[in-house]
Order: sequence, then structure tokens, then C-alpha cells
Amino acid sequence: MRYLPLTPDDRADMLARIGAENIDALFAAVPADKLLQAPPDLPRHKSEMEVERMLSRMAARNVSAGSVPFFVGAGAYKHHVPASVDHLIQRSEFLTSYTPYQPEISQGTLQMLFEFQTQVANLTGMEVANASMYDGSTGCGEAALMAHRITRRRKAVLSGGLHPHYADVVRSLSQMTGDNVVSMPADARANEDLLSQIDDSVSCVIVQSPDVFGNLRDLKPIADACHAKGALLIAVFTEVVSLGLIEPPGAMGADIVVGEGQSIGNGLIFGGPYVGLFATKQKYLRQMPGRIAGETVDAEGKRGWVLTLSTREQHIRREKATSNICTNSGLCALAFSIHMTLLGETGLRRLARLNHANAVKLADALTAAGVEVVNDTFFNEFTVRVKGDATALVERMAAQGVLGGVPASRLSPNAGVDDLLIIASTEVNTDEDRAALVAALKQ
Repeated sequence: MRYLPLTPDDRADMLARIGAENIDALFAAVPADKLLQAPPDLPRHKSEMEVERMLSRMAARNVSAGSVPFFVGAGAYKHHVPASVDHLIQRSEFLTSYTPYQPEISQGTLQMLFEFQTQVANLTGMEVANASMYDGSTGCGEAALMAHRITRRRKAVLSGGLHPHYADVVRSLSQMTGDNVVSMPADARANEDLLSQIDDSVSCVIVQSPDVFGNLRDLKPIADACHAKGALLIAVFTEVVSLGLIEPPGAMGADIVVGEGQSIGNGLIFGGPYVGLFATKQKYLRQMPGRIAGETVDAEGKRGWVLTLSTREQHIRREKATSNICTNSGLCALAFSIHMTLLGETGLRRLARLNHANAVKLADALTAAGVEVVNDTFFNEFTVRVKGDATALVERMAAQGVLGGVPASRLSPNAGVDDLLIIASTEVNTDEDRAALVAALKQ
């Protein structure tokens, strides 16, 4: 059976029916520089078995995260996920219907989402949280749109320490909605003057802490400056374990908090799927995207759970929707919630202290070896300045069996950061791993 059984006449009829001149017209909204000018350089007409062999050979060229000393972070982190998490997410109590439209048959999913929301609100120091987003970057984009709705302004200011992928999502959404985005230059030392950018036209300021270079940021003065001008502070994080040790964004005055929850309960899994965390103040509840699961009682007075807020275009009129995100990464949220429950507050704080201690050990060892650590503060990730090009250095270390971090230039290609290397050290790194990285950098 052919995978594409349409004849040229079939395609012509379909295009005529929808009023498109040709296939290319269907992709008119995609910027021309994003389209391939020719088909990918791949062999044609291979059997399934041949394709499997070819892809297996290609995959074998990769170095897996668990096979060598691993210090890659920059938004996705290698943590230990207990085997009990993978076991519990398969239990039928939680594996009720994918989307809980019928609460009477979705109690397992709804209760889990209710607990998840509570955990996220406690972690971030906020009053309410939704039932998850796609990932941290799309959550960041949705937060900017939410701030525009609340303030009735259309200008966002992005910190130079915001993860470039998150900034790209905000800019992409803003391009489609006609909103204005001011992006500060990449700033490895967190010396940027954000306060000077805040005026009466600003809807929101988006700041990450720990930022993409690992710096911890004091959000209080930024929040005060935002509120003095009627703007909102959106606080972002990519490493949720940090919230077990540092002051939560809500306590520092953030109005909306978004971030990535992958570090808890979810492995690296080849870059996704991940789970976005989104929390805000009670007064902004009805402008929050996504869904909220709430507690109620049934006709017999027994406790139960339902969806109490559904602001997506699937549920209400499109023009009234606050978001068109159509899933909540339910399985990843379940893994997050189960791992968080197993840890508890004491376990999370212990895990966070262990991460910080490991990073301090590595930073001290690198400093002793003559490597410049750029940061004054950090949690479990920091930036070093290397001699020469960091990208070439990473490739050489990989050839020696050490995955030594993320070159800052890979995230910000034209920002003049070619000699900066972002290094993460979590609880999975041993003394031997750290020694291998130091030796590789010395070499």
C-alpha cells in the first residue's frame, strides 16, 4: 500500500476545491528563508528494514547522556528519576481518559491535575496555577500575551539573560499579533540596566532566574519598577529544582511565573515532550491560559474533581479564548507530580542543596585549574570563559568521552559569546565526572 495514494488529478481537484493555486500556496505563511529549497539529501525508496538499519547507524554516532560524564544543561537537565515514578504513572488510577471532558470517568486525571496545581503554586510562591502547558518556552510566550490582555499594552521587554529559545517564542508570537518586543543584549554577568527600559508603554518585563548563564537575579527592584509604571513582571526559570533552595519568584513580587518542569520526574527524552509550569496571582485567574482542575462534591455529597476553568478555543468562542494551546502535557505533569510527592518538601530541599554543592565543587576545581568562572552567583549551572572557540572545544571534549556543556554561541550565534561555555552539574555527577571535565579542559 502506498503511503501517498493520491494521483496528480486528485491533488488538482483538492487544490481547486479550497481555492489554492498550487501546493506552495498552502505554505505562504511560512517565511521564505525557513523553507527548504530542495528535498533533504536522503536516499529514496528504501524498504522499512533498510531504513531502520540506516537510522540505527546514524543514531549510533550519538553519545548518550548516561554513558559519559555529562554537564549539558541550558534548559534541559539530567537528574535521577526514581524507577517508582515510571511504575506509578502506569497505574490505572491515573490512566483515565486523556482529556477530562467527562469528570465522572476522569477522576484519576482530574485529582492528579488538582494536586499538580497545588504543588506548582507552592513552588513558585503564587496563588494559582494552571494544569500545565506544553513546555517552558510556550508558557513564556503565553505569559506575554496574558500581560498584554491585562495591561492593554503591547510592548514586552526581554532580559538579555532570558533563554534565547524562550525569547524566540515570544518574538514569533508577537510578530503574528503585531506586538512590540525589546530584547536586551546577551549579558553573561547580569549587569544589564532593565529599569531604564520600563516606561508607561511597557506591558511586561520578562526576566529569568537562574538565567541562561546561571546567574541568580534579584527580582524585587525589577518588580517594584514594573508596578510603578503599571507593567507586570514575568519571572521565568528553566531549572525547577532551584526553587527548592532560592526565594520563590512570588515572594519577590512577580505577577506571572512560568518555567520548565522537566527536571522533576522527566528524563531528557531526546528533547521532549516536557511540561510547562504556569502560575499567577488570584486576580489574574481568568486571563490565565489553559485549564484549571477544581475540587467539588457530587450529587451524593462525595468529594470529586472537575474542570473549573477552560479558556481555550475548543471550549468557548474563539474570540473569547485566552489561548489555543490544546493539550496540557498530562503524562509529563503526572510524572512531575508523582516525583514531587515522593520527594516532599524536605527531599526537594535536600536535592537542591546537593545540586548547588556539586556545582560549587566543580566551579572551585575549574578555578583552581585556571579556568575563569564568569558568575558571581549560581545554582547548579554557571558559565566559564575558555581560550578560543567554545564550540570546537566541546567537540574535542566529546571525542574524549566528556560532554562538557553548551557553547553560548549555539544559543546566541551572533552575540559575541564564542568563548563562553555554559556548564551544569546536578546530583548525578560524581567526583570522577568532575575530574574528567577538569582534565579535559586543562588539555
